[in-house]
Amino acid sequence: MAVTVPAGLEAVLDADPELAAQLRGALSVVEGRLRAVADSSHPLLHVTAVHLLAAGGKRVRPLLALLAAHLGEPEAPGVVDAAVVVELTHLATLYHDDVMDEAELRRGAPSANSRWTNSTAILTGDYLFARASSVVADLGPEAVRIQARTFARLVQGQISETAGPADGEDAVAHHLQVLADKTASLFAASGRLGALVAGASPEAVDAVARFGEVYGVAFQLSDDLIDIQSERAALGKTPGTDLREGVRTLPVLLALADDDPAGERLRSLVCRPLPDDAEHDEALRLLRASPALAAARTRLDQQVEQARQSAASLPPGAARDALLGLVDALLARTG
Repeated sequence: MAVTVPAGLEAVLDADPELAAQLRGALSVVEGRLRAVADSSHPLLHVTAVHLLAAGGKRVRPLLALLAAHLGEPEAPGVVDAAVVVELTHLATLYHDDVMDEAELRRGAPSANSRWTNSTAILTGDYLFARASSVVADLGPEAVRIQARTFARLVQGQISETAGPADGEDAVAHHLQVLADKTASLFAASGRLGALVAGASPEAVDAVARFGEVYGVAFQLSDDLIDIQSERAALGKTPGTDLREGVRTLPVLLALADDDPAGERLRSLVCRPLPDDAEHDEALRLLRASPALAAARTRLDQQVEQARQSAASLPPGAARDALLGLVDALLARTG
């Protein structure tokens, strides 16, 4: 199946036909390897483990690993498997996230928990985590350490999100740390693993990992804005899912922190879950028109600028240009 290159990156790749051909070829190999590794001899796992793979996706994390490999030797053994590891890990988290969020759709298709059961979705996620661990074991001890630390941060981020901020803790700062652990850690690992197995210099490995960390937070902020701004047909899932479940993303946190009397009705809605369709629709409408959404967009712009500066610190070349293209694509996807 074809993998969609993130919008905005196409222009950069087209400006460098050699890099474009290499990346598209590598992504095709990654796709085949993903399906082979995720498959199972068990009849049910044979279907569920490739369910989200078949639903598509932009494969941003494996793309980041492949781009990072161009800071060293992109054809080095293990580069494809590094990309496979990070995407399998990401897919595993999606199965678990959908259970916790009680999501009905993922990538425009029924989520695994809605199509089968919560238990099946959780076990499928566990299976994909295990398959990722098996692949990373062949990449060497340092790769295993990177993956283990990333696992720990992913869980820590999810626990922190579930527990919420401690008494007296700034809610926005807490949220940004959740994003760093729950999302950005895997972007950082994507860059680090790709550069490491390609034999890039330690300085380049650290630099592209820093880029992944900053870019990952920006990517999630972008996703949170899209969840509020987009209509169902464009989003591929129900808009405002986090809003309905009472999950406080950055726009909601900024709305709650505002004491303007004009926002009183919005605050009364977004401070709690919204199972009622009418209240949910009203909250979405008010939030879309609120200063909080504009403020969240400003925060995203600031994070994107940090990502741009981080990418610019990398050695000059096609890989750096393409990473800068990823940053530009991030702004394009949120309009």
